[in-house]
Amino acid sequence: MEDFLSQFDWTIYWFMFPVGIMVATSAMLSGIGGAAMFTPLFLIIFPLLGPDYPFPSIAAAIGVALFTETFGFSSGFVGYYRKKLIDFKSAIPFIAVGVPIAIIGAILLTQLKEFEDALRGAYALLMLIIAWEILKLHTPPPEISDDATEDPEGGANGSARPIREVTDRTGHTYRYRQPRQGKGAAATGIGGFLTGLLGVGIGEVVMPQLVKRNHVPVPVAAATSVFIVIVVVASASFTQISALVAEGGMKAVPWNALVYMIPGVIIGGQIGPWLQGRIAQRTMEKAIAYLFLVIGVAMGWIVIKNVMFG
Repeated sequence: MEDFLSQFDWTIYWFMFPVGIMVATSAMLSGIGGAAMFTPLFLIIFPLLGPDYPFPSIAAAIGVALFTETFGFSSGFVGYYRKKLIDFKSAIPFIAVGVPIAIIGAILLTQLKEFEDALRGAYALLMLIIAWEILKLHTPPPEISDDATEDPEGGANGSARPIREVTDRTGHTYRYRQPRQGKGAAATGIGGFLTGLLGVGIGEVVMPQLVKRNHVPVPVAAATSVFIVIVVVASASFTQISALVAEGGMKAVPWNALVYMIPGVIIGGQIGPWLQGRIAQRTMEKAIAYLFLVIGVAMGWIVIKNVMFG
């Protein structure tokens, strides 16, 4: 045990505690995975801090980001569960598609070590696409009346999707049509695969499907998205961390960073649900979109520099 502890500098990553709080809070408010913000931090910012902040590979960066995200979203899940905002039944179809494909992506990541620049380039492109999607015109969900019988996407009366009701802890009832994937199942599969491969994707495709395609109220959509992300990300992160340990032993995982990040994201996971409704959802979406835009450009520049100048 002493040999294991002596392998790490346990003070160097202290700043990841407040960073973890901020990342998890933002993730809870937006429904977007925290790994989308942690991974660029490891791959772009840490190298600028010097050789004392090493992340040996993109696989290590993504694996640690997903592992940390699991704790943050689990904390957020508790917060949303207490507020009674999670629609568990509506989450099942997304989980059924996302989990097995995320595991496949995580397995492939461990086999692509020789293509790190290609993976970074794919990550940069993904960030730019997600930023564009988030910045698109946001359409408010229509109100569902008590006598509503027609479903604009499913016909009328007998063929209509059933109306779901979620009553939160304050007694407020949200009414909306039963979400369905349809063609969105392909997007969920791609999001799951990219989560396993690049650490980001499932939250970014599920949240728009719930809010924009299925018109689920934002508080319920964010809470349900958090639950879906937990299950998919936990599956991918367990696969990746297991691969890292199997290859390089326990020292292959930067536990000295995790001891600060995990408490931070647990705290942020409680702050996010508490702030839900206090910060305009569209304001949060735009802030995340511009952050992803900057990340995509920065990651793309790193790839171009590595390819052109070695």
